[in-house]
Amino acid sequence: MQNSFFMPVKCAWGQNAVLENSILLSRLGKRCLIVTGKSGAIKSGALADAEKALKAENIEYKIFDKLGENPLASVCREAGEAAREFKADFILGIGGGSVLDGSKAIAIYASNPELAPLDIYRREYSASPLPVALIGTTAGTGSEVTAVAVLTNDETGIKKSISGEDCYAAVSFCDPKYTLSLPYKSTVSTALDAFAHAVEGFFTQKCEGIPRVFAEKCIPEIYCCLKTLSESKTVPEEIRDTLYYSSIYAGLVINTCGTAFPHPLGYVLTENYGIPHGTACAAFFAPFIDRCAEYAPEKFDAFIKMTDKPEAVKAVIASLTDLSGASIGRENAEKYALRWQSVIPKNFTASPGGLTQREAAEILALI
Repeated sequence: MQNSFFMPVKCAWGQNAVLENSILLSRLGKRCLIVTGKSGAIKSGALADAEKALKAENIEYKIFDKLGENPLASVCREAGEAAREFKADFILGIGGGSVLDGSKAIAIYASNPELAPLDIYRREYSASPLPVALIGTTAGTGSEVTAVAVLTNDETGIKKSISGEDCYAAVSFCDPKYTLSLPYKSTVSTALDAFAHAVEGFFTQKCEGIPRVFAEKCIPEIYCCLKTLSESKTVPEEIRDTLYYSSIYAGLVINTCGTAFPHPLGYVLTENYGIPHGTACAAFFAPFIDRCAEYAPEKFDAFIKMTDKPEAVKAVIASLTDLSGASIGRENAEKYALRWQSVIPKNFTASPGGLTQREAAEILALI
């Protein structure tokens, strides 16, 4: 039974959260490095609002816009150097999960110039990270409220996470209006990511008490939105708020409970075939839910009551999971599974019934 819950991020929640709560930024310092990707922060309007808020508080800022999808550790370190050169007091990340995760790492590099890019995985450094503020522009990762950052190892190309209390943001601005510009395909993938977080976290043993309340709130809401996305092939504006807020609740679930095996298996599809993260995780939903039915029948019954009949749920997820260009097969599956030869990920252990390296290869080979 999970008997502790910790989530220290201050969340400014709702319409115009950034502009109406600019004072929260002033409490972090007077100089700020804004971290973004190339276009999302601009198209969403989030960057414009952030600049207005910073100017209102007389905070000087500089923009670093080189963070792409699946951010490299080396690029995060480069941004950390930019923050030091600017003498930034804090980091403001604006974007989807890659930017939000990267901003947490950048705050660590900024305070610790001795760290080489891959040193961050050792989790040993002397100075505390700079404070971090986050503005999410997608409804998927829940990174706004988690103590996790996923980076890509420059040497191996493998995605690997860091986690700990030093990876929490000081404040997150949660306004669903910034997701309005997100196109259909990206909306689907990020929604699948949020669903994966909620469902994978729900089936871990840790998901009791407060996290279970969050899971039981967001699972039916996200599933309803996924059905709408599957049927309409467009994104009705009225589901944007539900999707975004539900992704935050799903983030609160994995912040305590973590994820299960679809996530590390999904990394294989992202790294080697360019499949977006949420879609990549959803590719393994069917075998995951089958194992949940076998090894966690009580929670499985609760899950079905929140959603639909098992085959109907699988059909909705499959209809939204575009794996064009991805074909793993037996030989590649065996090769990819070697990454788990020495260390079984905690995601495998947390999955109902557990998962071995051999079983992971068998599931990968189905793609």
